[in-house]
Amino acid sequence: MAENMTEDEVRDKAREILGLNNHGGGAIVGVGQLTTFNQLGFKGKLDKPDGWYLPSSKTDTAVVLETKASKIALGASQVKELLKNIRIMNAKYEHVVGILYNGESTRVFKNGEEYKEKGSEKLHNIVYYTALFNVDHIDKQRIYELTARINNCLHFEFGIRNLYHRMIFTACALVAKRYDALMVSGMDYSEFHNAILNCLNKELLRDKHQNQKLGLLADVFSEIRMNLNVNSEDEKEQEHVKDLISIFIDWVTEISDCLNSDAWRGEDVMGIFFNEFNRYKKKSESGQVFTPEHITDFMYKILEVNQNDRVLDATCGSGGFLVKAMANMIDEAGGVNTEKAKEIKQNQLFGIEFDREIYALACANMLIHKDGKTNLEQLDARSEEAGKWISSQNITKVLMNPPFERKYGCMDIVENVLDNVPPHTPCAFIMPDKKLEKTGKKQKERILKKHRLKKVIKLPEDLFFGIGITASIFVFEAGVPQDDKEFFACYMKSDGLATVKNKGRHDVYGKWAAIEKHWVEVIERQSGEDTCQWMDPAKHLSYQMPQKPFEIFEEDFRKTAMDYLMFQQDIDSKALGEKLLEMTLYSSRVDADGETVTVTMLKGDNDDDED
Repeated sequence: MAENMTEDEVRDKAREILGLNNHGGGAIVGVGQLTTFNQLGFKGKLDKPDGWYLPSSKTDTAVVLETKASKIALGASQVKELLKNIRIMNAKYEHVVGILYNGESTRVFKNGEEYKEKGSEKLHNIVYYTALFNVDHIDKQRIYELTARINNCLHFEFGIRNLYHRMIFTACALVAKRYDALMVSGMDYSEFHNAILNCLNKELLRDKHQNQKLGLLADVFSEIRMNLNVNSEDEKEQEHVKDLISIFIDWVTEISDCLNSDAWRGEDVMGIFFNEFNRYKKKSESGQVFTPEHITDFMYKILEVNQNDRVLDATCGSGGFLVKAMANMIDEAGGVNTEKAKEIKQNQLFGIEFDREIYALACANMLIHKDGKTNLEQLDARSEEAGKWISSQNITKVLMNPPFERKYGCMDIVENVLDNVPPHTPCAFIMPDKKLEKTGKKQKERILKKHRLKKVIKLPEDLFFGIGITASIFVFEAGVPQDDKEFFACYMKSDGLATVKNKGRHDVYGKWAAIEKHWVEVIERQSGEDTCQWMDPAKHLSYQMPQKPFEIFEEDFRKTAMDYLMFQQDIDSKALGEKLLEMTLYSSRVDADGETVTVTMLKGDNDDDED
């Protein structure tokens, strides 16, 4: 319980948290107890709000604050007073957010309705409240469409043949757009290219290490080559290039608007963006199989990640797990405009990526979300250096999809992560179904001597569309020996997604939400499905598909007996079968009566003579 605060002290505290001391942007802002609504432009209204935010545009959201001493509960009479002030402001503003605050508790009202979403019980910066009336829907299919257009344009018009270069080119444009670089229609290629490059080289953040990463991103961007004749002196060719750049800027701007919108969790847009690109290339040169976006969310839930966790992905690829974790943690904290969101972005997400270009892509992905400090390292996740870095981060949860092939060190990476996170850390890895079983005996024994395999969730067999790999989620508890303890296993046979021509697998029938909820509950209870198993680690280290029972039928006996009799009579069963088939097809009469079909064999050349 906080110390007792007077109303004046609560008001001062609210001013600081809301950020009304030096708020600009043309709005009328203030906190006090003497100013009347009449003085603020609401003619004839002598009521006195405790705080106000009045934007110059009457279509924007206004905010009114009502404070009480900490000893006063926020009950019905206090709410009544706030609702009266909201109605006064509704005379000029269609959207008004009212805040009731006593230094400990907060109640929020959107016009006359109380707002009780996650995070609303705390007081936030004013930006949190001005965003509450934002549109809450963006057309997801539109993002798919835009991303496909961008890919095709860069591939066939710009002539960027390398898939990852197309991804990086677009991601760098999104970073530049995120940081307000000047990109407008009518630019020639040189102006457009320099606008992006200058933004990437700019001192975006104070952290020196961060700027080094921006330098790498700028280097990779500068290395991208295209077959488009951007230096042509032909006027028609110059206009063609300008038209292409204008179209590209329009598409990037639309995607950027989605990223910046409070209507969507940003990772959903980026998940679509990267998954759409990755659809054109099933596996990277580094052996990576990119995790479908709905599975990253599923793993987040089964590991029970929360807003206070410190999440590691030591083979982070383009950053899908980290951005998904970021979005879910921020959502739990109350949204992107909370102070906790800044803490999550700056200090709670950690990634390692070895491939230089994909590392640059991961940096771009995190920068697009203005994470403040990207805790990414370009390291070999198998190395001692990576192990030391992991051990210094106080990780609490691990979400990973390591490269599947042995030559890329799949199990070496898994072992290095398990050995260097704190004891009892839950770690989830996506790996081929039999990966752990087929691991060398010494390494397998070494891992299970130190760490406990607790759960194996076999994923749908068509999950990795077109790759032909069947995989499972392996959940370990680090630093706890197996000691022959059984582990839980189950099989999610379907995720409800359907294959859409030229678009990969999508939740076109809206089945995934219910399927995910069901399986999260099954895995939490470790029961509730006929596929559930408890496995002895001394015998198996994977989900075991039930074997079909051996069945024998009367027809099998008949066939065997006939084969033996023909063998005794020196009859060629194959030749006899072919002769009988020929006679049945071409020298017989077929009669049908209801469900009965009669085949009558005929003798000689006379169709009327029956045998």
